[in-house]
Amino acid sequence: MSAQTALIIGLVWPEPTSSAAGSRMLQLIRFLQSDYEVSFACAAGKGPHSFDLAALGVTTHEIRLNDDHFNVLIKNIRPAIVMFDRFAMEEQYGWRVHQECPDSVKILDTEDLHTLRNARQLAVKSGGRVSDAEQFTDLAKRELAAILRCDLSLIISAAEMDILRDTYRIDASLLHHLPFLEEQITATAAAQWRDFEDREGFVFIGNLLHEPNWDTVQYLKKVVWPLLRKRLPDVTLNIYGAYASQKVMQLHQEKDKFLVHGRAVDALTAISSHRVLIAPIRFGAGLKGKFIDAMKSGTPSVTTTIGAEGMAGNMEWPGAIADQPEQFVSIATALYLDEPQWTEASRNGLKIINERYGRSTFESALHLKLRHIQATLGKHRQHNFVGQILQHHSLNSLKYMSLWISEKNKKLDHQQNQRAKQNSIAEDQNEGPN
Repeated sequence: MSAQTALIIGLVWPEPTSSAAGSRMLQLIRFLQSDYEVSFACAAGKGPHSFDLAALGVTTHEIRLNDDHFNVLIKNIRPAIVMFDRFAMEEQYGWRVHQECPDSVKILDTEDLHTLRNARQLAVKSGGRVSDAEQFTDLAKRELAAILRCDLSLIISAAEMDILRDTYRIDASLLHHLPFLEEQITATAAAQWRDFEDREGFVFIGNLLHEPNWDTVQYLKKVVWPLLRKRLPDVTLNIYGAYASQKVMQLHQEKDKFLVHGRAVDALTAISSHRVLIAPIRFGAGLKGKFIDAMKSGTPSVTTTIGAEGMAGNMEWPGAIADQPEQFVSIATALYLDEPQWTEASRNGLKIINERYGRSTFESALHLKLRHIQATLGKHRQHNFVGQILQHHSLNSLKYMSLWISEKNKKLDHQQNQRAKQNSIAEDQNEGPN
């Protein structure tokens, strides 16, 4: 009997060296490969930093938006599981999956709650507080509808699990907490970390196309770093991040010791060269991969309540949390100068990784959950009757809009082909006999 297939429909091709989202996607692929043959389909273009999925044994498919060829593809694959990479992919392809493969288990990997991140960003940019964020928005309706149409949604943050259950009243049977999946850090590995005296400067890292990261860099430049530099005038702040545009690189100022390095060849190596990671994140959602990397390299961090949200639970943060600039700067200065405090914070990070992000524990729970849903899919969907209603009504509107765009694209393709033929005939006539 041949192995079953799991199909992932990606928003982008994974770039693990560019973002935490890319790293998480590789974790999910490796998880699925323990039970399934994995295929990955994506309508985005590949870039120079796209991961070579074929090297992992993953079959890849380049697809198009609003294109009927996807229906043919999925009928041929007949996946047991379809995973949507963020809710926009469910909106685009969900109805096609349901039409061609109604018995496929549909999983949504939210990455983070876009609704929450967007609402917080709007609140901060308008001069308000994160706590003032309006959560019952049109974007929330779209994202929650996608969650309800799926059989299971993977939620990266325990805090977002609470929000979905308590604020939006999403049934717990549709949600599964799955944080980053990390290997245990052994005492031998921790002993190889660079020590306090072997590190210099502060560090920040993050994909600079991601709005919370770009906002943090600007906030560091304008607010935090001028204050921190008064305390530690000889210390550098080192900014790393993929996709550093010209506007980012223009922030580089050697005389101010504000150093923008651009993409890090290896995130762990870059972070571990410096003594403290600082990330005064003002808005965002989900879990922050930069703190995972900091903990994996024994690097303490200072961040905000939003930055630390959902990451450590009731455990001691590996550094400190502060929301006001003066307090943030005072704490960062103390952590930078105090070796015993720094060492204790470094050890706290090791404990958090080993106790809250152990790969084997979370993978085992998800394996059991998926097998249960596959075995009881009909009953599972009956329990989520609201999801069936959305599938029947609102999804049809997405379906017919997509079909209309598809037909329009076919006409445009036909017109372009006709023009190409006419141009070719005209060129032949102009050339005449030899």
